[in-house]
Amino acid sequence: MELINSLTALFRMVVGNNSSDEEMLAELVDLDSGHAQALLSVLRAREEEIHHALLERTISISCATLQDFDWQLKLALSSDKISSLHTPLLSLNLDVRENGHLQPVTVEMNREELNTLISSLEAANKVVLQLK
Repeated sequence: MELINSLTALFRMVVGNNSSDEEMLAELVDLDSGHAQALLSVLRAREEEIHHALLERTISISCATLQDFDWQLKLALSSDKISSLHTPLLSLNLDVRENGHLQPVTVEMNREELNTLISSLEAANKVVLQLK
């Protein structure tokens, strides 16, 4: 069972990171070269199937999908605690479909929260592009 888990982790890493043959062989330095070459040929023969399985596994993590979005920029002039605020706020309206039902989600963010959201989305996009 440990061998299967090790090979699964290796194949996920190599295909997920789009590693070269040399990088994979470097991970198999403890095996003799014949076995390492056999594993490499198996991986390359099934690489597309493994890639597809990794994508399906990633997609299945969440069945919620973004259907539409809208945003508004607001300027908060005051609050119940501060008489003069002048803080820009972004109101983000998301239409999320989960299990066939459309659910509206509204989020209000200040500048720092928006920058954090953008950074997170850019990082997620990089991961998705690496899986393609």
